[in-house]
Amino acid sequence: MEHFIVSARKYRPQTFKDVVGQQAITNTLLNAIEHNHLAQALLFTGPRGVGKTTCARILAKMINSDGSEREDEDFAFNIFELDAASNNSVDDIRSLTDQVRIPPQVGKYKVYIIDEVHMLSQAAFNAFLKTLEEPPKHCIFILATTEKHKIIPTILSRCQIFDFKRITVKDAKAYLKYIAEEQGINAEDDALHIIAQKADGAMRDALSIFDRVVSFSGKELTRQAVTENLNVLDYETYFTSTALILENKIPELLLQYNQTLSKGFDGHHYIAGLASHFRDLLVCKDEKTIELLEVGEDTKTKYLEQSRKSPLDFLLKGIELANDCDLKYKSSKNQRLLVELCLMQLASITFDGEKKNSKHYIIPPSYFKAKGITPIPVDIPKKENNQNLSKAPTVEPEPQPEPIEDKVPTIDLKKDQRTSGLSLKSIRAKKEHQIKQMEVVIDVEDLPTEEFTEVQFQEAWSSYISKLHKSGEKIMASILEMDQPKLEGTDIHLEFPNDTLKVELERAQHPLMEHLRKTLMNFDLKLVIHVNEEVSKKYAFTAQEKYEKLKEKNPNIEILKKTFGLDI
Repeated sequence: MEHFIVSARKYRPQTFKDVVGQQAITNTLLNAIEHNHLAQALLFTGPRGVGKTTCARILAKMINSDGSEREDEDFAFNIFELDAASNNSVDDIRSLTDQVRIPPQVGKYKVYIIDEVHMLSQAAFNAFLKTLEEPPKHCIFILATTEKHKIIPTILSRCQIFDFKRITVKDAKAYLKYIAEEQGINAEDDALHIIAQKADGAMRDALSIFDRVVSFSGKELTRQAVTENLNVLDYETYFTSTALILENKIPELLLQYNQTLSKGFDGHHYIAGLASHFRDLLVCKDEKTIELLEVGEDTKTKYLEQSRKSPLDFLLKGIELANDCDLKYKSSKNQRLLVELCLMQLASITFDGEKKNSKHYIIPPSYFKAKGITPIPVDIPKKENNQNLSKAPTVEPEPQPEPIEDKVPTIDLKKDQRTSGLSLKSIRAKKEHQIKQMEVVIDVEDLPTEEFTEVQFQEAWSSYISKLHKSGEKIMASILEMDQPKLEGTDIHLEFPNDTLKVELERAQHPLMEHLRKTLMNFDLKLVIHVNEEVSKKYAFTAQEKYEKLKEKNPNIEILKKTFGLDI
C-alpha cells in the first residue's frame, strides 16, 4: 500500500506566492529580502494553521539562495527548528547560544525557528535576551507563537512583529478547490464552503477536514456528504424552518425540530444557527450588504429568494427572539421547552388571524366592498331649527310583508319556468339583516357634527344613566354619577380618584359614546378620563368630619354630647 501523505504536508507552500491569505506579510518579507532590509529577530504571531511556520521556512530558504543551488535544495544544515514546548529550560537556551557562534558551512545565514516560543520559562527568556538583541551577523531568529500576550515585553521589544490574520472563508474555499482539481475530485461549491467555514480561519484544519471527507465520500464531494460527516446542520434545515415560520405552521415546525434533535444535534446549536440564518436573510435585503453573506453561489440564490418573502420587521423581531433564547439556553432547566416556545413565538410574528375584541366600531363601506357586499347608504336627517336635539334619529324600516303561508307559493312552471323554495323565515332574516346593515354602515365622510348646548349634553348624559339603572347596571351608573362631566369643545372630561375606575369606564365607554353621539348628532365627541388621587380624600372622612355631617342634619346631637360628656 502506497504511503499516504496528508494534504497539509503534501500541499505545503514552497514559495511566498503559494501562501494563502497573507499577502501583506509575504510582500513585506519579499521587499525586505530584495532591499537587504531584513531584521535579525522576527516574531510571527497569529492563530493556528495560518502559515507562520511555513513562512519561516520559506524565508530561511530564500535568504540562503543565490541562484546557483539545486531546485530541491532545502538548506537543512542551515535551518534549525526548536520546539519551545519541550525545550524550554535554561540549559536548552544555553546550548542554542553556544551553537549561534559557529558560522554556516553552506549559504550565508543560520536560521533558528523557535516554535511555540511563549512556552519558554521565565529564566529561559532572560537567558535568551542578550543573544536575541545582539546576534552574530550570520544568524537570524524567527520566533513563532499563537499567544503573543504570554511573551515578556523585553523579548517583544527586540523583535520585528508580524501579525498573521485568519484565513477568510473565500480564500480557504479557493485553495480547497485548487487541491480538489489537483486530486481529480469533483467537489460541489457548497461542500467546499462548509469545510472552509468549519475550519474557522485555519488552513491546516481545512485541509485535515478535506482529507477526512474525501475518505468518506470518495471522488464525488457533495454538500450532503459533508454535512453528514461533519455533523453540521445543513442550510436546508434553516430554509425549511423559516418557510414553516412564515406560513405559521407551528405543528410542522415542532416536528421538524424534533427530527433535528433525533439526528443528534443540540438545541442550542439549532437556535443559534437559526438566528444566524435570519441575519443572513437580513443582509440580503440591501445590495450593499450582500457581500457580507459568506455562502456558496447556489445557496446565495436561495437566500435572496427567501429574503424577498421575509418582511423586514419579521427578521428584526426573529433575531431578537432567537438571540434571547440563545442567551437563556444554558441557564434553563427545560431547554427543549425553551426552544419550542421560541419557535412558537417566531411562527406567531406574522400571524394575522381573527382576534377577540370587545370594542365596537362603526364599519366603513370599504369593509363590505372588500368582501363583495354592496352597502346600503343611509340618509341622516338634518337638524331643523325647532327640532328637539334630545331625540335620537331613527331609520324607518321597510314595511313588513303581509302574513302569508309558511311557504311561498310555487309559480306555475308552464308560465315562467322558475320556482321558489324560500321559506318565510329566510325572508324575514334577510329583512332584519338589511335593517341592521342600515344602522351600522354609515359613510365616514358624511358623519354629522351638529352643534349642541351644555343643557342638551347634560340631558343626554342623565338619560344614559337612567337607562343603566333601568337595565340593572347599577355599578356603571354609580361610576358615571361620581363626577360631573365637563365639556370642552367636543371633549368630555371626567376625573376619578384611582386607575381602577378609569379602566372600568374605558372598557364600557363605547355604548355611552354611541348614545351621546347619536343623541346630540355629533360624532366628534371624545371621552377624556383623568386620575386625580386628591379626589379620593373627599371620600375618606375622619371621625370629626362624620360628626360634623351628622350635626348639620340634627343639631340636637351637640346637646346629647355635652349632656353625657361623650367623646368622638
